[in-house]
Amino acid sequence: MERRDFLINAGSAGAALSAAGSAFAAKPAPAKSGRVIGANDKINVGVVGVGGRGRYVANVFAKLGEQTGKCQITQVCDVYQKRVTEAAARFKCKGTLDWREVVNNPEIDAVIVATPDHWHAKVALAAMDNGKDVYVEKPMCHTVEEVKQLMDTVKETKRVLQVGSQTTSGNQWHQAKKYIADGAIGKMLLSQGSYHRNSIEGEWNWPIDKEAGPDGKGDNYIDWKMWLGNATKRPYDADRFFRFRKYWDYSGGIATDLFFHVVAPMNICWTKPQYPTRVMAGGGIYEFKDREVPDTFNLLADYEEGHSLVLSSSMANSQHIPGLIRGHEGTIIMVEHGRFEGFSPFITLKPEVAGRGDVRKPIGGDKYKFGVEDVKIPVKDLNTMDTHVGNFLDCMVSRNKPTLDVETAAHAQVLITMAVQSYRQGKVLYFDEQKFKIVDKNPKA
Repeated sequence: MERRDFLINAGSAGAALSAAGSAFAAKPAPAKSGRVIGANDKINVGVVGVGGRGRYVANVFAKLGEQTGKCQITQVCDVYQKRVTEAAARFKCKGTLDWREVVNNPEIDAVIVATPDHWHAKVALAAMDNGKDVYVEKPMCHTVEEVKQLMDTVKETKRVLQVGSQTTSGNQWHQAKKYIADGAIGKMLLSQGSYHRNSIEGEWNWPIDKEAGPDGKGDNYIDWKMWLGNATKRPYDADRFFRFRKYWDYSGGIATDLFFHVVAPMNICWTKPQYPTRVMAGGGIYEFKDREVPDTFNLLADYEEGHSLVLSSSMANSQHIPGLIRGHEGTIIMVEHGRFEGFSPFITLKPEVAGRGDVRKPIGGDKYKFGVEDVKIPVKDLNTMDTHVGNFLDCMVSRNKPTLDVETAAHAQVLITMAVQSYRQGKVLYFDEQKFKIVDKNPKA
């Protein structure tokens, strides 16, 4: 699949692509360069997807715009007319049911992509090909092929792409990275984390607007064909539309919705982002029977440089495990309470010691500079969402890489996509980084 299968012609949006997105037979046109943003320019932002998350993110952009003058929301889009009407009124801007009008709009500098997962790459690729910078919600995309397309497109178009996992703008991951790079834990062995929730009605069972649908009139109209895109064609299903994270066609469930908030920070903590070599996943639908994706999900991944990652999650139990990284000479605990999106005032370095009685000797030797006692390292208390969005806006001017750039996010995305496939296929999977493919056998065996 070529990335320009999703290229949008800057002319008529209706003639550009079908609702599902079709390939061009002719040689693709070159990507457009965007407007050069000066430090005093106001950035015009378009939003594709103004459901609950999209409205929240758009509100953060609008708030920062009002406070700093850096940006403004100038166009919104959704396949549900009610959402378009409400968002257009909220942001005093134009609204549309057709996302192609947003990515083709020459007045727009940046596009927020907050659609269901299976549309993320299509909209982001088209936006970058039309000279827009992109803030795309996590997960970055839906398939490993799309990961490669996004990386190639960022490199070719030189656009700024920030993945919307605001957790990565927390200070604790960057502090942990410094200490690990400085040898505080020695050889890295094992990282662990979790993401647990519990709700009576079952996770992702958001309210359904019963009057809405493809036959709805006025604000009740939903463009179901557009929403499905390249997913399996089927009659309108309100549960699939309003609760899409429960279904494989549009989501990876726990892995893509929640584990992204764990794996992306881990890749920041490690001395460098890494692709897994081997991934296996398990779990099941143990409590909530109204879904395709598991309500309890666990994964184990191994990495070429000699360490492993273990993640656990359940949507039917809320007890976390500490988020930490173990090394031969010490352990760094980033979140003692285990909530990767929660604030912790410090990270803890626990040196590994050996000895008997009153004798305590660091594993790292007598000259081990961090000693034998626990060290608490202060962490800045940041509004991570404001910081993450602000970083994106600043990078639009400086053209620097944002906090969660496409390459760092790619390492997280490959892992969670492999975990979903491992669970669904019931087998261990490997990643061939050279071919950028998921395979059944270790390519280096």
